[in-house]
Amino acid sequence: MTEKVKGFQDYLGLEAEKRSEIKKILARTFEKYGFNPVETPLIEYEKFVKGDNSNDEAISDIFKLKDKGKRDLALRYEFTFQLKRLMENKKLPFKRYQIGEVFRDEPVSTNRFRQFTQCDIDCIGSSEKEEAEVLAVVNEILKTLGISFTIYANNRELLNEILRELNIKDKEDVLREIDKLDKIPEKEVKSNLKKYNAEKLLEILKKPKSYFKKYSSFVELEKLEQFCKYYDVEIKFQPNLSRGLSYYNGNVFEVRVKNMKETICAGGSYIFNKVQSTGLSFGLERLSSLIKAIDKKEKYLIVSLKQDKEAIKLANNLRKQGKIASIYYGKPSKALEYANSYQINNVIFAGAQEIKKKKFKVKDMKTGKEKYLILEKRTKKNIIIKKKK
Repeated sequence: MTEKVKGFQDYLGLEAEKRSEIKKILARTFEKYGFNPVETPLIEYEKFVKGDNSNDEAISDIFKLKDKGKRDLALRYEFTFQLKRLMENKKLPFKRYQIGEVFRDEPVSTNRFRQFTQCDIDCIGSSEKEEAEVLAVVNEILKTLGISFTIYANNRELLNEILRELNIKDKEDVLREIDKLDKIPEKEVKSNLKKYNAEKLLEILKKPKSYFKKYSSFVELEKLEQFCKYYDVEIKFQPNLSRGLSYYNGNVFEVRVKNMKETICAGGSYIFNKVQSTGLSFGLERLSSLIKAIDKKEKYLIVSLKQDKEAIKLANNLRKQGKIASIYYGKPSKALEYANSYQINNVIFAGAQEIKKKKFKVKDMKTGKEKYLILEKRTKKNIIIKKKK
């Protein structure tokens, strides 16, 4: 039986290459802003995974398991909780990034899987200045990928101020409901809020931005907006935005695109071990679905016509120039079919005549046109490969 478990995916070919390139862009940009890579276990103690947020929806979706010692374990559902361990004895601010798989036992949809690749950055020891830098990272990555987007922001304490003013209890339940306003009809949200006598909250959330300046926590959003301007990053205030996880305690963010219902990037500020922190996460699957293709790399297939030694030399010289080169030792009649199956752009046949003349015919698999590679021995050590039409 080779059938995949529902909610889990195989990636290969062009899709796998695209994912790999996106991860490289993410890692390169994260590091450019001073975030350092970390790796953490897939499996943790269930108690540690749940932490202090056992009522959160994401916590209820964790994959639980036991080892041979009958210990209660769980697959990680995100990376943030693991920072509690990583941040110990670190000088602040501690800036880290991580790209890897996380798991949630939840309903599957078009852009929602049970195993997915999360790409996180976090800054332990932060203020609005670090929050703005985190959003600058988002801004640069999405522009590099050619994705049009909008960054939405709100403040959890601002929402708490409004709830206290309205004397609304069951705060976490109410926040989860209003966070659904961009996902389900307002009538449905209003009906759900009636359970908590909180439907009047909807009218306040429709007020203009200037209305919210009377709340003391709004100044945190204003500071964030100011520092974002220094980075040429634009954010849009969205008063119902609360994010689903209860550990957020300050500014929160979501990044959306027009042609996708789900967010492609989200995060916010939280506190760990009495240290104010901030971070956000990209979903690789959603990023990849928005991009048709990454620029294709120049690939070569060298078909050895009983010239294995010289074919290897040619491949090595191509690799020294940063090209991707493979060698085909099978029947020449099958070489072009092989190249097409693995999206290899160029095919070179390396026979005795070609080796002798140091001139190789290159077939472009996309256009069918042919060009030549000329080997020029400039020095005893280096062989330079030059294209000639």
